[in-house]
Amino acid sequence: MLKPATTSAQTQCYHCGDDLPANPFVLESKQFCCVGCQGVYQILSKNDLCSYYAYNDVPGQTQKHQEKHFEYLDEESIAAGLVDYKDEKTTVITLYIPAIHCSSCIWLLENLYKINPSIVQSRIDFLKKQVTITYRNTEVSLRGVVETLAAIGYEPLISLQDVIKEQKSGNADRGLITKIAVAGFCFGNVMLLSFPEYFGLASFEQQFKDFFGWLNLAFSVPVLLYSSRDYFISAWKNLKVKNLNLDFPLALGIAVMFIRSAIEIITHTGAGFVDTLCALVFFLLIGKWMQQHTYHYLSFERDYRSYFPVAVTRIKNGIEKPAPLSELRIGDRMLVRSGEIIPADAILLKGESKIDFSFVTGESLPVEKVLGEVVYAGGRQLAGAIELEVVKPVSQSYLTKLWNNETFGSKQREIKTFSDTVSKYFSYVLLLIAFGAAAYWLFNHDLNKAVAAFTAVLIIACPCALALSSPFTLAAVLSIFDKNKFYLKSTAVVEELARINTFVFDKTGTITNPDAEKLIFIKGDQQQTELPLSQQQMIADLARNSGHPLSRELLRLLDLSKKYPTDAFREKIGRGISGRVNNNIVKLGSSTFIGLPLINSPKGSTIHVMINDEYIGYFLFKQQWRKGFKELIFKLAKKADLHLLSGDQDHDKESLIPFFPSLQQMHFKQSPQNKLDYILKLQHTGKKVLMCGDGLNDAGALKQSDLGVAVTDNVNNFSPGCDAILDAEGFAKLPQFLQQAKDAVKVIHMSFGISVLYNIVGFSFAVQGILSPLIAAILMPLSTATIILFTSIATRWYAHKNHLL
Repeated sequence: MLKPATTSAQTQCYHCGDDLPANPFVLESKQFCCVGCQGVYQILSKNDLCSYYAYNDVPGQTQKHQEKHFEYLDEESIAAGLVDYKDEKTTVITLYIPAIHCSSCIWLLENLYKINPSIVQSRIDFLKKQVTITYRNTEVSLRGVVETLAAIGYEPLISLQDVIKEQKSGNADRGLITKIAVAGFCFGNVMLLSFPEYFGLASFEQQFKDFFGWLNLAFSVPVLLYSSRDYFISAWKNLKVKNLNLDFPLALGIAVMFIRSAIEIITHTGAGFVDTLCALVFFLLIGKWMQQHTYHYLSFERDYRSYFPVAVTRIKNGIEKPAPLSELRIGDRMLVRSGEIIPADAILLKGESKIDFSFVTGESLPVEKVLGEVVYAGGRQLAGAIELEVVKPVSQSYLTKLWNNETFGSKQREIKTFSDTVSKYFSYVLLLIAFGAAAYWLFNHDLNKAVAAFTAVLIIACPCALALSSPFTLAAVLSIFDKNKFYLKSTAVVEELARINTFVFDKTGTITNPDAEKLIFIKGDQQQTELPLSQQQMIADLARNSGHPLSRELLRLLDLSKKYPTDAFREKIGRGISGRVNNNIVKLGSSTFIGLPLINSPKGSTIHVMINDEYIGYFLFKQQWRKGFKELIFKLAKKADLHLLSGDQDHDKESLIPFFPSLQQMHFKQSPQNKLDYILKLQHTGKKVLMCGDGLNDAGALKQSDLGVAVTDNVNNFSPGCDAILDAEGFAKLPQFLQQAKDAVKVIHMSFGISVLYNIVGFSFAVQGILSPLIAAILMPLSTATIILFTSIATRWYAHKNHLL
């Protein structure tokens, strides 16, 4: 049985690692911060799974305030939209579990069958934080499976996005890997068969010369028709719209190599360039894979459905019953509990409404609504359960209309890369040299030399090095950014980042740290001070009786355990609380509640304190800037223009003036449309804009900006559609990321210069019509190896210089 501990040297909860309260709970000599953590340990101990704690120190998540409501999963229509597969006996479902973070999590979740024998197996995708569970549906329901997970501290996050699944096929990626495998297999075999040709054929090998040539030609056919076909398709599509991209010279070079090789082998006049052809396609495909391979476990295209719940509690004839959001109709009455999202525009009918709209509007302070007032979708209820009547269905709510607005949903333009720009000129120069060389030899009446020179130029000048320099450089940058918790949607974003000259920041949740709010106390004489511990204790014990968000936040920041009981407790909704604590009359609330004239307190969240009819002062909740914010702003200000767009009130305006000296560059009370319009205005003046935001209210601005960065404290939690996701831990490194992107573009330019040098050497042989397969076989891999080595070393050197490694 649970009992409070008296003394112990242990300072952290055995399960989750949180600081222990003054009276922790003890079981089997282990101390826990709350009943929830102790309960998880009991379950694991009962099922002989305490090895969970052996792999990592304090691997669990805190179980404080874990109120579970999974009744909606009993509804067949809801469950059917969540499962991956179901037959008469078995169901398979994939669930997203944010708490997965270490090897202990993997071990425990793979042993779920020991806790619930009805679970057949469970497979973990650590990067995606997903578990795929197969269970016997005749023995346990989906609700039972989810409750099993929640009981051990791994509650899945189930949103509307899980019901409206947009399955992304992995066929394209698998197809590319297959093409690489085919090209690699053929390349290896062709090289093996070509070695005798390189080193001179002995008399014994001479008899196999033609046979080896035919084998090489046979190996080149699948490389030409299968592995390289995308280059021909792309080149043809671009030619039809009169555009020369990098795939044109690549496709031309591949075709010429195959045709000339086939002619030489069939006519027994040479060994051809099959080895060069296979090597070229193989390395090109690897570069293409590196360019496409990004963070598949992160979603850069989330929408409001990732934020909305699957179901809501509908009240019909006085009976509460879960219902899918799709069945919510105008006139329906719904129950929204504390901490839940309001999924549709509705009228408040019952209860105290204190709603956090920070994710939708950017307003950091909770909004109070009175009975009969319209409450818009997307807010999170903070103060107990409320009843509302739906006035618009989910599909027509303010938030849904905002998200589906074509302006907000419009896709930003394609990012123009250096390779795209250079490829057009490269193609023109290549054709000019090829035709020039052919014309020269025709003028000298040597048709054979003309054909040889024309084809040799196209073969040796194939822009392999150019095609590889960008993907290898940018892939190396992505890897460096990854180590610093900055995740880009694609390699092209690196080049766009290098062009940025204007930064626009949201305030709430972006430059402020939502978990680091500071509490200060101001005396009646407006001097900052610290309250005596005895008074803090009385205030904490009174606040403990209230469910108001400010009371709960005050209690959290004071961090004091209960000591005194509270008598004669009274609460006036939205105004304040009062009661007798340790024979003292304590009042907490607004200045009008405690009976004083208007106090000259700053804007923001304040709680005034009166003890025994004596005004003590007020608590002020101050938002804290993210770590390194000051240094970040001063560094960026040297390179770019800085702007602030906030949906919040302007109560932090004065404290932000040192960071944004121009008042014209700070804008508060901005709606989502205002933010989008401001970004457009900056772009019309020629600015390259990077927008940093974190909420739904930033979605339009993030999409309109040249580069949208979603800042989040957990990369797997909801973030709006964007080009990059920045973990809050890496927020202070934004200037370094900008510099690394600029340096990466330098590396690409330098590697392009190296490829040009190799092409000049190749041209000296090609225009004379004396290019041999051996020279091509040496130059092609040598240039490729040089580019890969140079880009890797140079990129890492710049990363060390920028303190990112």
